[in-house]
Amino acid sequence: MEPFLEELRKCVHCGICLPQCPTYRVLGEEMDSPRGRIYLMRAVAEGRIEPTRTYARHLDLCLGCRACETACPSGVRFGSLLETARGELRRQGPPPGRRLLDRFIYALFPEPGRIGAALGLLRLYRRSGLSRLVRATGALKLVPRLAAMEGLLGEVERAEPLPSLIPARGRRRGRVGLLTGCVQRHLYPGVNRATARVLALAGWEVVVPRTQGCCGALELHAGRIDDFRARARRLVATFGGDIDWVVTNAAGCGSAMKEYGHWVPEATGLAARTRDVTELLADAELPLGPLELTVTYHDPCHLVHGQRVRQEPRALLRRIPGLRLVELVESDLCCGSAGVYNILEPAIARELLELKMARIVESGARVVATGNPGCLMQIAQGVRARGLDVAVVHPVELLARAADAYQG
Repeated sequence: MEPFLEELRKCVHCGICLPQCPTYRVLGEEMDSPRGRIYLMRAVAEGRIEPTRTYARHLDLCLGCRACETACPSGVRFGSLLETARGELRRQGPPPGRRLLDRFIYALFPEPGRIGAALGLLRLYRRSGLSRLVRATGALKLVPRLAAMEGLLGEVERAEPLPSLIPARGRRRGRVGLLTGCVQRHLYPGVNRATARVLALAGWEVVVPRTQGCCGALELHAGRIDDFRARARRLVATFGGDIDWVVTNAAGCGSAMKEYGHWVPEATGLAARTRDVTELLADAELPLGPLELTVTYHDPCHLVHGQRVRQEPRALLRRIPGLRLVELVESDLCCGSAGVYNILEPAIARELLELKMARIVESGARVVATGNPGCLMQIAQGVRARGLDVAVVHPVELLARAADAYQG
């Protein structure tokens, strides 16, 4: 516990983090701010208070967005502190009243095969007309978390796996492995296709291991440390040493993988080779044609605060001829997705989404670009609820469209 305590004691309780904290903005409670949560974690670690249900609840309400890390003048690594504290609580079992939901979430979302099967059933459920009947009865309103889950999903296309090898185009720069993700590969297969295509255009040979599984990000953020470590070790075995970089296009996955070395020493090498796709494309020469679009960009929390990648996505979008990039006010304020937070805490997630949607409407943009599947789902839900004529896309999808425009 000593390294944990040392990190906790770096906090000087200045309060600079408070305005940056989404839950503090919504709830206005000191103990639902980074400073308050650090105070509680330190009191438990020093044995001054017990880890009660109230203590656990304050930690549960944290989105883990890490905006406080960007703001902190003392460099407190709040994300690791939160994950460690949640890991200690996990030893006592899932939170009371949420055990069945907890088991369901972590039996489904980190397992790509199960997600694929579940989405197949969802497509059948919608085609049969049962979904309209259930909504008409109002039954979903009786189970807010189920309603939140159902509301997140728009049209679900059938995902086709990528080829295991996509050759480089033009001058070969090296060889990369592409993480296809769990949710990403099934809900946003077009993002993976666009990622592989743009990387190949930039001169990278793209390897897509068929046996790859989950990176463990959801489990890490929930404090399920043993499960996370097991997944990290399996992923290390999947991506061989002949790969120059492991590329992610999902902010949460990339953030977790870049921190593998902190939790799993033998995964340090993979962590050092992990890059977000926008980092790897930042200095690439890409053949891009014009797109006459007004676009705004939402910063995924684990990209901007966890990986400190802020300028690369914007720089890539600005390179597309004809595209007008409009800066989004409070672009790095969490949209309320935060992994499965919008399922576990739908009321707070909904308030944060409303703040985000108001800013998007103010921007006047017809396209919102963002680099994380959770953000894509959350913001698209907000667009549907408001009836807006706004597309929500990953930056690589715009780059792929611009490449089509160049060739056409």
